[in-house]
Amino acid sequence: QVQLVESGGGLVQAGGSLRLSCAASGRTFSSYAMGWFRQAPGKEREFVAAISWTGGRTNYADPVKGRFTISRDNAKNTVYLQMNSLKPEDTAVYYCAADLRGRGSSSKGEYDYWGQGTQVTVSS
Repeated sequence: QVQLVESGGGLVQAGGSLRLSCAASGRTFSSYAMGWFRQAPGKEREFVAAISWTGGRTNYADPVKGRFTISRDNAKNTVYLQMNSLKPEDTAVYYCAADLRGRGSSSKGEYDYWGQGTQVTVSS
């Protein structure tokens, strides 16, 4: 079992920044990949970014490339999502997820555990 708890969401103006955190517990954190997804009202949950278990490989969705950075600190059992140059279309509930097979897939079906989500609202 893996428990995931997100934090760091909030309200920010367009062009601003936020850093999301996701604290993991339950299994050896350094043994699995992590991902961030988001879901806006009335839309499907979509992939944002993923990172391998070592942190050596990352993957981003096209809409966030160059603006968002995923990272992890295995000593703190935490994965981060640094979000810069935020846009109103980034408004969504952001979820972190654990991929126990370690691939860091962009497919939400590959993830085994999910956090409860944190709201990010970007005003124009």
